[in-house]
Amino acid sequence: MLSLALTVALRRDPDGGQPMAVASIEKRVAPAASVSATADPATATPRGPASAAQLENSAGVTVTRAGEDAPEAIVITIPDESRTIRLATAPDSRLVERSRYGMLPKLGPEGATPAKVYARPLGAEPTVKPAGRIALLVGGLGISQNGTADAIAKLPAPVSLAFAPYGTELERTVQRARGEGHEVFLQLPMEPFDYPDNDPGPHTLLTGPKAPDNIDKLHWALGRFTGYVGIVNFLGGRFTADESALSPVLRELAGRGLMVIDDGSSARSQLAAAADRARIPALKIDRVVDGVTRADAIDKELAALENTAREQGIAVAAASALPVSIERINRWAQSLEAKKIVLVPMSAARGFRSPKTTGSLKSTGSLQ
Repeated sequence: MLSLALTVALRRDPDGGQPMAVASIEKRVAPAASVSATADPATATPRGPASAAQLENSAGVTVTRAGEDAPEAIVITIPDESRTIRLATAPDSRLVERSRYGMLPKLGPEGATPAKVYARPLGAEPTVKPAGRIALLVGGLGISQNGTADAIAKLPAPVSLAFAPYGTELERTVQRARGEGHEVFLQLPMEPFDYPDNDPGPHTLLTGPKAPDNIDKLHWALGRFTGYVGIVNFLGGRFTADESALSPVLRELAGRGLMVIDDGSSARSQLAAAADRARIPALKIDRVVDGVTRADAIDKELAALENTAREQGIAVAAASALPVSIERINRWAQSLEAKKIVLVPMSAARGFRSPKTTGSLKSTGSLQ
């Protein structure tokens, strides 16, 4: 183990006004530290970052080493904390319970819910009144490691991310996404009309005779990772149209304090309306921006999304974590400030809804 003896001289950056530190580094060998073993990994103290780069990233600092300005030192640029939006730590011990499938979300004391606690805060009000707001959910993460890494790194932090339950190392990947400021959702596989020709996987929620197994399948999916605001359907045309199959699942979600998002893929879906009747904070997607996976088609959909935001105040959209989608959204997002369009997380979009807008609910306001 190495300990660092730092001699720090503070100075101001004449170009940016950011506080900076110049530090010389001396390596010393520290005595070996004892490591206590624990039988329960859930109660173990998390290990620190494995590398200097991870340490710097988790601290939010920028480190420049051995430059012309300071050949014998490193320059540490400290971010403006007042502008940094940090998500709550997950899992929150008040909001989880153990199960055979891992940690499941639950209602906490004094009205605390995963939908509220794990949501990305809106932050300070814009200095200029927005011309419109857009909430965007990008789904299909967790399966492809490269695609997931690109989405986490390249998409703006207010873009919400939805993870499929079938990926590997989901807990670690989700926490990395949340560390970058993205609130996250869990995608629940649901029965489509052409099932089993179109099969969302072995833990798909089903209608008909196999519906009694749905709560067990739901618990399996809910236990795949922690820190999510709520769920969004994956496929599910038949399931979301069948209220007898949908109702037990929604009762379970209501009792766990989760938000529900209808991805808007089925015109017959009752998901958002049924969730509203169950007093679950719910939202329905207005449009999918990459239904046609060409750059020009995606650009056209994003422009239409801006018009909806200007006309209605808020537009809610979804996309998949395809390379072309990530690239076009990243490029498009850089133009929004000049247009006075503000990106907001999905959890906040409901509060900006009007009863007249597409997919809106009868009630408006923040998560309840």
